[in-house]
Amino acid sequence: MKQRVLTVLWPAFAMAGVLEMLVFSQVDPAELHGLGASGAGWSPQAIYTLAFLAFWAVISVASAVTLWLVWPGLDVDADARL
Repeated sequence: MKQRVLTVLWPAFAMAGVLEMLVFSQVDPAELHGLGASGAGWSPQAIYTLAFLAFWAVISVASAVTLWLVWPGLDVDADARL
């Protein structure tokens, strides 16, 4: 089970970092008025952190669903029976 979790989370972490760099090379956190970020008084570091966590979560879910769909005979309850 641990290997399956790491198979999803580690690549998602790396790609979230890449996506973070791509997005914030084009977008200034101070210009995110539509999201309420500047109105809430959030620092750019807070916006970077929340964006990274959101990217990581979305990519992790997509990777987990992909793993679930392609893994033949994946039995979710198999680990619980051990």
